[in-house]
Amino acid sequence: MSSDAPDWTRGYIHVYTGDGKGKTTAALGLALRAAGAGLRVFFAQFVKGMRYSEVAALERLSDLVTVRQYGRSCFIRREPEREDIDAARAGLDEIRAMFARGGDGYRLFVLDEANIATHFRLFSVEDLLDLMNRKPRCAELVITGRKADPRVLERADLVTEMREVKHYYAKGVEARAGIEC
Repeated sequence: MSSDAPDWTRGYIHVYTGDGKGKTTAALGLALRAAGAGLRVFFAQFVKGMRYSEVAALERLSDLVTVRQYGRSCFIRREPEREDIDAARAGLDEIRAMFARGGDGYRLFVLDEANIATHFRLFSVEDLLDLMNRKPRCAELVITGRKADPRVLERADLVTEMREVKHYYAKGVEARAGIEC
């Protein structure tokens, strides 16, 4: 094997951010691809606690994909309450413990909406950076959400910014099951 060959034992850190749609969808696509390759996936949703179509879809892959929600409901239009903070921090603690054990056999960890969780101070950017630094070597880590802190972007190996160009919700179209939620 040449020294130019890819190192398949090393996982990287991805950040999907920006004001456009598609961050969670991109992470879901990667989770689907990983599960299709037989890799175990831990999909953590921060802020979100409601039943979304993506959760139902991932539950169909429960032999390879574990989904946990660390939120009560989407509070974006109000200040987070103590219960919102406690839920997010419990999720961070659970993932930190898994990382300390080498990842518990998971090869892909998705921290959906972790960037927005730091923006709303559910946990600190320093907590997220610490978690990024503790990632097991062989695990891939994806962090999604708007308003990614510049330090998170700097620490990541791959950063994708979703930019909204046009969206029909500007014309009053509500979120539709199976498409937006």
